[in-house]
Amino acid sequence: MTASFTFPDTFETRSIATNGTTLHVRLGGLPMDGHGPAVLLLHGYGETGDMWAALAAELAADYRVIVPDLRGMGLSAKPEGGYDKKTQGTDMAGLLDALGVESVDLVTHDIGNMVGFALAAQYGARVKSYTLIDAPVPGVGPWEEILKNPLLWHFRFGGPDMERLVEGRERIYLDRFWNEFSADRTRFTEDARQHYAALYAQPGAMHAGFAQFAAFDQDAIDNRAFLAADGRLTMPVLALGGEKSFGAGMAQVMAAGATNVTGGVVPESGHWIMEENPVATIALVRDFLAKQPG
Repeated sequence: MTASFTFPDTFETRSIATNGTTLHVRLGGLPMDGHGPAVLLLHGYGETGDMWAALAAELAADYRVIVPDLRGMGLSAKPEGGYDKKTQGTDMAGLLDALGVESVDLVTHDIGNMVGFALAAQYGARVKSYTLIDAPVPGVGPWEEILKNPLLWHFRFGGPDMERLVEGRERIYLDRFWNEFSADRTRFTEDARQHYAALYAQPGAMHAGFAQFAAFDQDAIDNRAFLAADGRLTMPVLALGGEKSFGAGMAQVMAAGATNVTGGVVPESGHWIMEENPVATIALVRDFLAKQPG
C-alpha cells in the first residue's frame, strides 16, 4: 500500500455488523466513545474508503472520524443484494448505532452521495451537515437529463455477461473511468490504479459494483418518495463539483433536494477530487465544517 492510502497510526480498523452485512471501517481522531463531533466519510465507485486518507488525517484533531467501505466494496462483505441506496442508508445508521454515535457531519463522493442522501432523507436528525461532491443523486433535480450524457453509459451497463466480460480485465474497465473523468489523468497515479484494481478484482467485487448502478431506477423511485413525503433536506448542504466535471452544476442539482445549499467548485480537477486537487478539496470541506455548530 502506498503512502496515499496511509491513515494516521492512531486509526484502527474494525469489521462492524450492520443491517445484515459487515462493513470494513477505519476509525480515528477523537475517542469514539467520547462526545466530540463526528464525521462520516463515504467513498464512491472506482475507489474505497482509502480515498479519504488525507482528509481523515486533517479532521482527526477535531472529530471522531468514521470511514467505511460501502456494502460490497473494498474490504467490506459482498452480499448478493441490498445495493439500493435506501438499504445502504440504513447500513450507515446501523453503523452509527454500533459505534454509539448519535449524529455526524456527512462528507460523500460519487456513489457515496447517493448513500448519503438516503441516510439524510431517512434519518435527518442524525445528519448535522452534508457535503456532496461531484455526482448526481437518482431522482433528484435534472436526473433524467443527466442520464442522457453518453459518458455515463456505464449507468446502464448490464446483462448476464457483464461480469464475465470484465473478469481478469478489471484494470482495463476501471482505467476508462479514471482517464475519462479526470481533468489530468496523470494525477490518478499508477500506484493508485494498481491499488484499487486489485481490490475490485476480489471475488464478488465487480458484481457488487454493477449492482450499485443497477439499483439506480429503484433509488430514483425511493428518493422521489422521500421528497414527496418529507420535503427537501433541511440541514446545511455544501455541493461541490470538480471544475472540469460537474462544477457549479452540483449546487443546481441539490437545490431540488435541499433547502439550504451552498455551492462550490474544486479548481483544476475533474471527478477524482482527492487525487487531482486534495489540497483545495480539504480546504473547502474544512471551511464548511468549521461554520457548523459544535
